[in-house]
Amino acid sequence: MIGLVQAFSPSYAAARVKFLEAAATAGLPNESHRHPLPGRDGEVLAMDVALDGPADADKLLIVTSACHGVEGYCGSGVQVFTLHDAEWRAKAKARGVAVLYVHALNPYGFSHVRRATHENVDLNRNFHDFSKPLPANPGYRELAPLLLPEQWPPSPENAAAIGQFIATRGMDAFQAAISGGQHEFPNGLFFGGTAPTWSNQTFRRVLQTHGQKARRIAWIDIHTGLGPNGVGERIFACKDDAAALARARAWWGSDGASHVTSIYDGSSTSAFLTGLMWAALYEECPQAEYTGIAMEYGTVPMLDVMHAMRAEHWLNVHRDAPPELARQIKQQMMDAFYTDTDAWKGQIISQARQAMFRAVDGLSS
Repeated sequence: MIGLVQAFSPSYAAARVKFLEAAATAGLPNESHRHPLPGRDGEVLAMDVALDGPADADKLLIVTSACHGVEGYCGSGVQVFTLHDAEWRAKAKARGVAVLYVHALNPYGFSHVRRATHENVDLNRNFHDFSKPLPANPGYRELAPLLLPEQWPPSPENAAAIGQFIATRGMDAFQAAISGGQHEFPNGLFFGGTAPTWSNQTFRRVLQTHGQKARRIAWIDIHTGLGPNGVGERIFACKDDAAALARARAWWGSDGASHVTSIYDGSSTSAFLTGLMWAALYEECPQAEYTGIAMEYGTVPMLDVMHAMRAEHWLNVHRDAPPELARQIKQQMMDAFYTDTDAWKGQIISQARQAMFRAVDGLSS
């Protein structure tokens, strides 16, 4: 058994080693999909996959990390801990549920402390049919000149203009305009891309290999950056389907202490989004009944998260920025998506573990 705090890592390279070692200790083969670029420190990047259970299991739970790269510091810790968790593994095995761990959906962002992929794409806005017209986002178009100014930190005039938008339109409109996804500004925030990313294509291959024999599939995708610090919001992560939502709420919200929220009814802290990853599950595993959630752990207030993202995207455009400013921006980005305290890590593991146990119960009910 690994210590709770020791399951988390200070870098992608260390996290990958811990994941591979945990899988090996559990006696699981590793499947690595190598990324075309190196990591921040020259290390190999990969989407690593470990299956705990039979390849032909008819019940499958998928646990993924680092859809938004920097958020992998949280998700990797969950995966490493649970691979060492004998009680959890015995529970899944006894219920006939295979568990597929996908470590670092976006290894480039994980390593480089970015939320976006190496294509500057928000992976969770990238699952579109690109042969059809892409969604427009006029709100982002209006804000675009303000979000990434020529100088950083932004001028008082820039801050005032942002504040005026929020004062006149409201915080919900500000969040929706920025985070809803856009396909017009390739260097901008929440860019959904104009073609499938490497991570999109690679994850689809993983699903084709491991998901096409399952009759029932559950998916817990681990995120950070929205909501109260340390609180894991369970956000419905399926298409707008009443039966799937009812299952999700029965599985993960039945004790009254937690609730499965939804972007479709406005109950989630997340804005309404398009191009979400769950589309791949329906397309690559159409034979399965699918039920999924995103576990969204809070860190700092939303405006602080948005400011950190603006700074990091500005830095990606201005790579000649002074080293000290670059260091400050990267630390700000880490703080926005990862609370490096023992208490926060304990909250993360406890809530993720509970959600995973409930997923197994739901799949086998």
